[in-house]
Amino acid sequence: MANKLESDAIKWHLEELNKLVQDNPWTLQDGKLCKTFVFKSFIRAFGWMSQIAIWAEKLKHHPEWFNVYNKVEVKLVTHDVDGISDLDFELAKKMELYKV
Repeated sequence: MANKLESDAIKWHLEELNKLVQDNPWTLQDGKLCKTFVFKSFIRAFGWMSQIAIWAEKLKHHPEWFNVYNKVEVKLVTHDVDGISDLDFELAKKMELYKV
């Protein structure tokens, strides 16, 4: 089971996560880890979502996301702990590593 992270830990993890990002960093909004990914086409966006869905299932941690054409808006939070956990950052890292 995941553990809810305290604000200092969230800040540290967010800084580390954003070191993987060249532009468009992750942010905190309304207690969730958020980012909008932009792809070259709908097919690439949907393909990326399919890859991430497999990782999410393996981690047993599923994103809140919304797709329109080439954009995927992601919000991560661990509902079981009512906040952000290490699982959110683990899934966010997978999202960064598998960008097309």
